[in-house]
Amino acid sequence: MCRNITELRGLEPAATSEEITAAARQYIRKVSGITRPSDAVADAFEAAVAEVAATTTRLLAELPARRQPPKAIPPLRRPEVIARLAAT
Repeated sequence: MCRNITELRGLEPAATSEEITAAARQYIRKVSGITRPSDAVADAFEAAVAEVAATTTRLLAELPARRQPPKAIPPLRRPEVIARLAAT
């Protein structure tokens, strides 16, 4: 599937809504083939992101706790990404 989507289950602290939405956006970009939605498809794209994010939130809430944390740190928790976002 998409290597850019990191595992969100088992994070400490738990995955934030921003991290879940970022993963949903990556998933929708991958399956749709649209990186930057045009005005013509923006509403459908954003609706899909919202649906996937809501479903992911429910899934994470219903799954049992992980025994080990994920192997990769989600992008929004990486120092270099935090610094880049703070600079904008």
